[in-house]
Order: sequence, then C-alpha cells, then structure tokens
Amino acid sequence: MGDQSEIACKNVHSAIQDTLYVVNGKWKLLILSILVNEGTKRFGQLAKESGISTRILSQQLQELETNQLVGRKVCDTKPVTVEYSATPYAATLKEVIDAMIRWGQNHKRKIVTS
Repeated sequence: MGDQSEIACKNVHSAIQDTLYVVNGKWKLLILSILVNEGTKRFGQLAKESGISTRILSQQLQELETNQLVGRKVCDTKPVTVEYSATPYAATLKEVIDAMIRWGQNHKRKIVTS
C-alpha cells in the first residue's frame, strides 16, 4: 500500500512541475489572465496593460505560443499590427487563474489588515 501512495505522490509532484514549466516566471500567468479574461489585445495594448517591457513580453508571448496557449495574428494594416489572443486550450487554465486572483486578493487583504 505504501508503494502506491508514494507513486501517486510522485505523479502529483510531476504534474505540478509540468504545469509550472509551462506557466513559470512572473509574467506568463499575468499575460494569460489578461487574454483569457479580457480577450484579444494588440501587442502595444498588452505591453501597456501588463507593465512588461516589450523585449520580455515578446519572449513570454513566444513561449506561450509554443505551448499553444496564445495565438498570434499579423494584421494587414499600415503600420503592421499584431494581435494576441488566448487559445481555446488556454481557457482550460481559467479556473486556475481565477482561483489565483481570488487568493491574491484575499492574501492582500489579510496582510494589509494584519
């Protein structure tokens, strides 16, 4: 019985590590939160709303695109604009993102009122 619970525990730890690998860093969940909750954004809008430098934002978006969480659309405008949106796959993280938002709000209230 002990061996099975140890295996189950390792599987849980592995799943957490896999999740963190995809959404690691201080910006990816913020980017996903904006795109999942607010919809499609142009690159400049996303940079302004998130407060992320354009170099870092570009890198993070590229990694999110590689993991099929963000879609990129180059618009045929002058000057060229690029839009980013959450993929349907990213919507599977909405519950996690919303839970993190609630936890963060509650934590801030707790710390501020302590």
